[in-house]
Amino acid sequence: MIKGIGIDIVELHRIAHSLEKSERLADRVLTPKEKELFERMPTDQRRSEFLAGRFAAKEAFAKATGTGIGILSFQDIEVTTDKTGAPNIRANGYESLRPFLSITHSREYAVAQVVLESK
Repeated sequence: MIKGIGIDIVELHRIAHSLEKSERLADRVLTPKEKELFERMPTDQRRSEFLAGRFAAKEAFAKATGTGIGILSFQDIEVTTDKTGAPNIRANGYESLRPFLSITHSREYAVAQVVLESK
């Protein structure tokens, strides 16, 4: 049974602009494991896309739960990838739900959608 659906869109230029100033946003949004991957990205463009995708995924997850960011912290939610590169998402306190995540990028935007299903 579907328990929630969330979607979020992020403008890449806003993330890039934030990263030009400092990595505070990355530190706030990314877990330590995600930050390791972020730091290994080969270009500034790819780093912006990575951060924007993670930001959108976490916002979409929070929307799907019905709480939004505030009750949930960015640090409570982690996006990983499986061996094929498909994204997965998990969050502390939501182990009873099976999340489905899709992230996409265009030249200007990153979009993520989350569907939460009961196990």
